[in-house]
This record gives sequence, C-alpha cells and structure tokens, in this order.
Amino acid sequence: MASFTRLATFAALLASSASIVGAVAASGSGTTTRYWDCCKPSCAWTQPGLTSTVKTCDINDKPLANGVTAQSGCQNGGTSFMCSDQSPWAINDNLAYGFAAVTASNPTCCQCYKLTFTSDGPIKGKTMIVQATNTGNDVSGTQFDLAMPGGGFGQFDGCSKEWKATSDIWGAQYGGSNTNQCSKFPAALQKGCGFRWDWMKGQSNPNVNYETVACPAEIVAKSGCSVTGYSAPQQQPVTIKPTTTTAPKTTTTPKANAPTTTTTATPPKKSCYRVNGRWRCR
Repeated sequence: MASFTRLATFAALLASSASIVGAVAASGSGTTTRYWDCCKPSCAWTQPGLTSTVKTCDINDKPLANGVTAQSGCQNGGTSFMCSDQSPWAINDNLAYGFAAVTASNPTCCQCYKLTFTSDGPIKGKTMIVQATNTGNDVSGTQFDLAMPGGGFGQFDGCSKEWKATSDIWGAQYGGSNTNQCSKFPAALQKGCGFRWDWMKGQSNPNVNYETVACPAEIVAKSGCSVTGYSAPQQQPVTIKPTTTTAPKTTTTPKANAPTTTTTATPPKKSCYRVNGRWRCR
C-alpha cells in the first residue's frame, strides 16, 4: 500500500499548519507496508520546521544541486527523483536503518522512529530506525510505509522513467513482487531490494511498536534532512595509540643505608706498568 502526495497537496497542508514537526504521537503500536515509487519525496520541498530538506537525484541517480526547487520526475518534465541510497540497510542481524512515508494528514517530515517488530515470525523482536521522508494520503496515522526498491509503485510511478522498470520484474503496483527478483534490478538498487528478503526474511507488512527517537547521524547523512534544533548524536571518544613509544625516564631512590652507585661519563683511568721492557695496562 503506497500512495503519495506531491507539491499541490503538500502546499495545502502547509497553509493549514504552522509546523509539521511532532504531529504524530510519540509512541504507540502500528503497521508497516512497503513502497518504492522513485518520485521526489514530499519532504524534499522547503517547509517550516526543517533545517534542511531531503536530498534528491537526477535521472542518472546523481545528487541535484537544485533538488529543493526541481519538479518531481513523476510529473511532466520533472527532473527530480528519489536517490537510490535512501534504501534500507542492516547494521546487524537485529538492527537496521531506513526511510518511510507517513500519513499526509499529520506529516512529521524528517522525524525518526524506532520500530520494534511484534508480528510472529523471524522478524519478531528486531528493531529498525526509520526517518520520515515522504507522505501518503492513504497512509494511516500509525502506519509506516517502508521505502525499499521493489516494494511497489503505489499511486505514482517514476521508476519506469528513471530505471525503465517493468512489472514482470518489479511486480504489482502495490506490494511489488512476491518472489526475489533483486538480481534483475539496477545495480544501485539490488542491495536495498534484497533487504526485504535478507534482513526481513521475506516477512510481509509486519506490525510494530514505535517511538520517536533522535535521528542517527548515518541516516541524516544519507537523506540530508534534519529538523530544527537537530544535533548529531555524540560519538564515543576513540583512543588512538601512538605509532612510536619512548620509554619514560625513571629515577631510583636508594634505600636507607644502601650504598650509592655513581656512574661517570668518562671511563676510569688505566693502571700501567712495565714488564720486560713492555708496557702493560689494566
């Protein structure tokens, strides 16, 4: 399930809302779906509450310098598309990072959420931190539409234009393919496509418990998007060992009543004497 608002709808939302940050409940239970429509994300437009917007790419998947003002590639003549590096990725077997679309009725652009999967199956108990980079007018207030290549186009399709996508490989409009077709995807999207089958173990639309969290620096580095007042999490200090080590000088204090030893810089004088007309020294 994936359908997304674009400039006109989002402009109307902004006109009726002083700020888009913090509108969704801080925690609760919800559902997940998936999508990848290749369109310019809603949160790539300038709007209140953001220090920077989601970065976008051109049709060759190169970052756009004018991404904020460029028209979406899903509209006639548009040149702005979703960047391939905004695919999900695994940190380890139990933690992953990624991006998602949230409800258009109460958008929370660039807010991050910790999702803990609760559905029975191999994904239960795993955690995924996602940043809201898009909005959907058919996404509920507790639904997270996870961005992953091959997840289905939804209402809009920029992938046919950008990647020459076809339904026989990319699957149904909603939900994508029911089998792993990732090896047939463009190279830039294969790893993100495989996330569904590797880290998620092929589990479809699992339920979650969610809570708002500070965005990890790795996520912000990929999306380029941050809310007002954002500061990157503090990193643990790293101790770097020196490449060379100089032994410290030590001073030995003699014990009481112990004889002291004096070392001089010049060697002691030799004692010499004459034997059978020859000089000998010791």
